[in-house]
Amino acid sequence: MKKIFFLSLVLFLSIVGQAQKFAYIDTEYILEKIPEYTEAQKQLDALSDQWQKQAEKRYQAIEKMYTDLQSEEILLTESMKNKRQEEIIIKEQEAREFQKKKFGVDGELFKKRKELIKPIQEKIYKAVQETANVGKYSVIFDKASAATMVYSNPKYDKSDDVLRRMGIKPSGDSR
Repeated sequence: MKKIFFLSLVLFLSIVGQAQKFAYIDTEYILEKIPEYTEAQKQLDALSDQWQKQAEKRYQAIEKMYTDLQSEEILLTESMKNKRQEEIIIKEQEAREFQKKKFGVDGELFKKRKELIKPIQEKIYKAVQETANVGKYSVIFDKASAATMVYSNPKYDKSDDVLRRMGIKPSGDSR
């Protein structure tokens, strides 16, 4: 009986000894506290607004061309009407190409976002890595990501530690 108890105790201690430490961060909270991110977001929003207005102007011009064609259609010959329809189609293609160039998957907005945000993400990653090494955490989850966290104990939230390692003083509001 003592052998079974002793073996159980050794097995339990070996499992506990190999226990992994977990923590989590909230990247949304961290990003809110980084002035460079706020500035980058403002720049991206301004570019997006500017390009969106340009796209809207293009589509308004196309709409006017179409309305003009409809109102003048009875006065135009078939070849004149076809020529105007072709011009409208070309303008629509140009407008779609403009939108794709600015807002598409590999568009200018995507590239600008990558240019502005990537250095910030790298700083966060480095700080998270340092936090994990210092705290000997096996895994650090991101509360803001798609992974569902049903409950999280605030004492395991290392977001403020990450901010401090980045040289940013966390405000004492909700943490």
